Amino acid sequence: MHHTFKIFSQVLSIWIFAISFLVISPNLVIAAPTNAPVKIASVDFTKQTAIEVKVSLSNTANELKFIPDRFTFESGKRYKLLLNNPSGLKHYFTSKDFADAIWTQNVVAGNVEVKGNIRELELRPNTTATWTFIPIKSGTYELHCAIAGHTEAGMRGLITIQPSA
Repeated sequence: MHHTFKIFSQVLSIWIFAISFLVISPNLVIAAPTNAPVKIASVDFTKQTAIEVKVSLSNTANELKFIPDRFTFESGKRYKLLLNNPSGLKHYFTSKDFADAIWTQNVVAGNVEVKGNIRELELRPNTTATWTFIPIKSGTYELHCAIAGHTEAGMRGLITIQPSA
């Protein structure tokens, strides 16, 4: 009887641990690796043709602004930001909350491809980069250049992600 109770007690402990793990951390069970293609209902969104959006970080007159400074994306669609810095100053494309609301497929700058979580991009003078992503979470997110004084001088914008139609 004591041996049966001991086995029952161990099995019960394992079940309680498993259930509490699922309750406390349900996303850990269903989370996909960050480099895995985004698939919902057997759809591989990485096979979509990316919608290209051109973005200039300043201009040849070194104005502190994004051109354009307002963006609207639809969740579930694949986009490719074509980032360009034609100015003589370095600039940042920074929007942490936006970065948390998308799945980044990659960022390509020169001969380097970066994958995983991206929070901001620094573009040095006269450089380009592409950021390919799929919006996931709807909302409106602030965009700014993280260099001291640039945001205050007008280098800011808004990024909106709308639910899929």
